[in-house]
Amino acid sequence: MDVLARRMLLCAMLAGAGQGVMPAHAAHAAPGVEPSARSADMRDEATNRNILALDCGRVASADVAGLLAQGPTPRIILLQGSFAVLTMEPFAQFLIAMGYPEPQIRDPRDGRDGRLSHGSFGDSLTWAGALAWYYESEGMMPMLVGHSQGGMMAIRILHELDGAFHESIPVWNPVAGAALPRTTIRDPRTGATRPVLGLKIGYAAAIATGKLPRIFLGQWDMIAKLRRIPDTVDEFTGFSIPWDPIAGTFGDPEPYVATGTARVRNVTLPASTSHLRIPETLHLATNAVTRAWIDAWSPEGAAPLTSDAGVDTTNLLHAADIWHSVKKHWCQSAQQVLRTREIH
Repeated sequence: MDVLARRMLLCAMLAGAGQGVMPAHAAHAAPGVEPSARSADMRDEATNRNILALDCGRVASADVAGLLAQGPTPRIILLQGSFAVLTMEPFAQFLIAMGYPEPQIRDPRDGRDGRLSHGSFGDSLTWAGALAWYYESEGMMPMLVGHSQGGMMAIRILHELDGAFHESIPVWNPVAGAALPRTTIRDPRTGATRPVLGLKIGYAAAIATGKLPRIFLGQWDMIAKLRRIPDTVDEFTGFSIPWDPIAGTFGDPEPYVATGTARVRNVTLPASTSHLRIPETLHLATNAVTRAWIDAWSPEGAAPLTSDAGVDTTNLLHAADIWHSVKKHWCQSAQQVLRTREIH
């Protein structure tokens, strides 16, 4: 069956569902998508038990390859800045080299050839609807990581889910590239029908995102919201560079703050960090010294590693911090999926 025919089949399936939804196990039928929430009978039960036994705050390198990569994996959406030639693809390659399953980063519309990085001039309403579709069809909410304007879009999506811009959010099928005629989903964890509005993702991050470009680009409705993180995310990390002329930050960057219960962390990157080169992190995963340091790193503290070690440590801090958070929320999401299957 060719790609066009498969996509037509998907649209017919979705239309036929009408008021219903695609259950998590049916996501295998979606063309171009390699869903992470694979049925329990396709995986070794010992692997499931070992995933459930993991301490998600201390996931070792061996656990990534030996356990997490064998189980349910949430999608990661990487949002690039406003300069089209500077994408988040190098950061995607870093995540893949560290052990993250490549299909869960690639755009499913184009299958194995899909992009690894997404533009940030899209519509937050569409993105919010797409997150709902992924959650419903794959059983796990995606994670969001944005650089520069991509960080603004990640934050805007959180506000979109919080109802800041629209009273309802249509489900958006990212494979067919079309909105569905409904604003509700069947929650794969509870089985209940619920609105897209108010959905919560596990983890989001914004890197070198400032207010000054919002003024230049006329994004007025985000100026007051840019540093305020709503409850539509469990954990958010904001990375800032002191005296960043592109983001418009000063020596003491304005912190991100939670408007409610979201756990918000602020990380100040070295002043020498290049705003434009932030995604360039693949070298950190391919060097044995920096990779070992990243694998052992945690927000509670780590032994310093500087360029004096004879290796290139450019962009080390945000790469290590994001990878730690990705592992943590990957683990937590996988455990939630497996526990839900045990109940049902």
